[in-house]
Amino acid sequence: MKKKTLVLGASLKPNRYSNLAINRLVRHGQPAVAIGLRKGEVEGVEIYTEKFPFEDIHTITLYLNAKRQEEYYDYILSLNPNRVIFNPGSENPELYRLLKENGIRFENACTLVMLSSNQY
Repeated sequence: MKKKTLVLGASLKPNRYSNLAINRLVRHGQPAVAIGLRKGEVEGVEIYTEKFPFEDIHTITLYLNAKRQEEYYDYILSLNPNRVIFNPGSENPELYRLLKENGIRFENACTLVMLSSNQY
């Protein structure tokens, strides 16, 4: 099943986990979009620097620490994803509460592991 995924906290640096996630999503045939600090492109996926109004987002995978997530709370909720993945280092009880109140599933997991073990 195709699960359009927003990589939030995307990096152009090839050694960053968010960059690896974009690469693996593409390799696994999952449509990906991305938002990061710098515009650019990774594996054919454009990285936006603004809160772009993407449609039909199934999953948001977070690569931002809890403090940096705060400015994205309303944006994340406005996209109404099916789920949000909190990758290691992005855990955030305050955002868990907001997601739960809005009926959005979330999990503390690693997108890279999920993809490599067919659990995505």
